[in-house]
Amino acid sequence: MPTYMTCFSYNTEGWQKLARNPEDRSVPVKALLEKLGGKLLSMYYMAGDYDGFIIYEAPDAKVAATAIVGVELAGHIRTLKTSQLFTVAETLEVLGNAGKLAYPAPKG
Repeated sequence: MPTYMTCFSYNTEGWQKLARNPEDRSVPVKALLEKLGGKLLSMYYMAGDYDGFIIYEAPDAKVAATAIVGVELAGHIRTLKTSQLFTVAETLEVLGNAGKLAYPAPKG
């Protein structure tokens, strides 16, 4: 199954609700992903451009997008950014395939 990483930032209302009633947000994230046929691999909070990120598997990009839109509709998220992740072996395969291509650079 493809692996994805979604970085997220809560909006002010989301932080206010969590500060008043701290809860493990990985529980509803895990349930949502499992309902869609996916699997939560990890969830971390961080300091920086985003408040945290999740790493998860989803059957395909449409399922991953469905999960992300579902989360966004709850109204407590300010920013989301999703990227598909590749293992080292998958990346080596991509590089090997790309190395066989002949694509001309722009003329000029």
